[in-house]
Amino acid sequence: MSTGHRTRIMVVDDHALFRRGLISLLDEMPEFAVVGEASNGQEALDNIQKLAPDVLLLDINMPIMDGIQALTAIRKILPEQKILMLTISQNDDDLIDAIVAGANGYLLKNAEPEALRVTIQQIMAGNAVLAPEITSKVLQAVRRAKTDRSRSLLSEREIDVLKCLARGQTTSQIAATLFISENTVKTHIRHILEKMEVNNRAEAVARASQMDLI
Repeated sequence: MSTGHRTRIMVVDDHALFRRGLISLLDEMPEFAVVGEASNGQEALDNIQKLAPDVLLLDINMPIMDGIQALTAIRKILPEQKILMLTISQNDDDLIDAIVAGANGYLLKNAEPEALRVTIQQIMAGNAVLAPEITSKVLQAVRRAKTDRSRSLLSEREIDVLKCLARGQTTSQIAATLFISENTVKTHIRHILEKMEVNNRAEAVARASQMDLI
């Protein structure tokens, strides 16, 4: 089959009804040419080099080899392959795992046909695309990761000092509250400013509040 300048697509989904319906939909779009299909990640991995699709549409929850495993394996042999996760999963772990593994996009199966068309075109143009419903989840996950990283950098005592600073306590008041010397309080504050990459106590408290550390 000659595909000319059309975007070559391979569809990977374990639900035959959805897979065939998606192929029929894509066949109605003149800019796309479906060059193959598979019912699980292993089938996709076995055939992707022979079929040479421009874009792989990949489900996540599949038997034998799931989408994340397939994505990881395909990235090793075809690092430049464009891959769009097309799934019902809004699970945070699936989303983050897909992004970390190198997915070019993440779209939900309830998307409108035009959204699928535009997403594929955007991916072909070299852009990363996330479904609108997914974007907020990514931002939340990034914020959580940043908070966890900051929390791991700060000791429990340093967080105690931050809480005292948030209450407006002075160095001497913090020392009395925590039963430590004023010099120790100053040392903790210096470390806090360095770790949080801020210039003063007020900035440290504001940053800590934004990151839910206090």
